[in-house]
Amino acid sequence: MQPSEALADFDVQVRQSTVPDGPGVIIEADGAVIRRLAPAGQGPSQVTWSRLDAASADTVISAQLEFFRSRGEELEWKLYDYDEPPDLAARLVAAGFVPDDEELLMVAQTAQVAAEVPLPAGVRLAEATGEAGVDQLFDVHVRVFGGDESRLRSSLLARLGESPPSVEMVVALAGDEPVCAARIEYPPGSDFAGLWGGGTVPAWRGKGIYRALVAYRARLAAARGYRYLQVDALPTSQPILTRLGFVALAHTTPYIWDRSG
Repeated sequence: MQPSEALADFDVQVRQSTVPDGPGVIIEADGAVIRRLAPAGQGPSQVTWSRLDAASADTVISAQLEFFRSRGEELEWKLYDYDEPPDLAARLVAAGFVPDDEELLMVAQTAQVAAEVPLPAGVRLAEATGEAGVDQLFDVHVRVFGGDESRLRSSLLARLGESPPSVEMVVALAGDEPVCAARIEYPPGSDFAGLWGGGTVPAWRGKGIYRALVAYRARLAAARGYRYLQVDALPTSQPILTRLGFVALAHTTPYIWDRSG
């Protein structure tokens, strides 16, 4: 894999795509930005891509804020470290955005990650389906990440009826207890399947379960013909992903604007 080519493909196929990636989603180009409008209760909406310069940036940021203010919505501006102008992050902060945790965009070739990983005795992997599967996924998410996941839950429930599904969920079960969970998303018209939400409850970490879920999802992606796997990785998962063959392509930070201030 050539990292520069993979990043260029990701920028075009994922960030600049205007093909809806779920029920009720609208993705539209508005001059120098592309924005994803989430259905009610499944937000936040996002600016996923921009092409700005020092002369245009502040005007475009103000226009986007006015657009989302009129809709009464929260906005996430997904900023990558190669976006222009170089001081775009500072301009977003000056406009009222707050940075969330920085992540590392990591990509691997699907075929290189798909080999099975041994699991601890008594642990098995299962695809989580229906509302019961969503409940298993969030049983793990709440214990690992905490916070209010109601909007993500609503989004996943809305996507259950798609055919073929644009998202699949996987859980690791120790007996009947979910101890690790994650999902994979399949952006239409793209070579990149996205790995999201992977987490293991504390008592089961360090046993290879997270690696096994990455490999399992790689096999799901391979079956659908996806060439690459993409992860927005937090520091806790970056070493594992590196050992599995993922390569860092860029740093990315969500900048959040809350209409309530």
